[in-house]
Amino acid sequence: MRIVHGRAAGEVSVVKSATFVGTVWADPVLPTTDGTTINLVTFTPGARTNWHEHAEGQILQVLAGQGWVCAAGGPAVRLLPGDTVWVPPGERHWHGATETTLMTHTAISLGPTHWYDEVSPDDYTAAHHFAAHDEESR
Repeated sequence: MRIVHGRAAGEVSVVKSATFVGTVWADPVLPTTDGTTINLVTFTPGARTNWHEHAEGQILQVLAGQGWVCAAGGPAVRLLPGDTVWVPPGERHWHGATETTLMTHTAISLGPTHWYDEVSPDDYTAAHHFAAHDEESR
């Protein structure tokens, strides 16, 4: 058994940059343990991950704000507080905030993460405009 205590006094959030677009803060909940990593991640408006995949999958649980998740080849899907996303092993995807809101989610990453290229501004805009149009037509 291992107990991981919360943030120590004076410890600051980590600003992520190398594998993210925009300003993103991460707070470790569980450092990598037996291949599982848990982080509390906050995306500023328009911020997002690069394309990536997880060897054993990923679970996202949205806690606040609104965001998007998008699997390669598909439209972005809007995320709201209380939503839980299962990303299967090896599925290339990205996730992040909408253009106008923050989004905070818990990210449970299973196995190593393989990072790829940035989600370009054009791809980000196209993905969520397509998704918004699709939502309106329902």
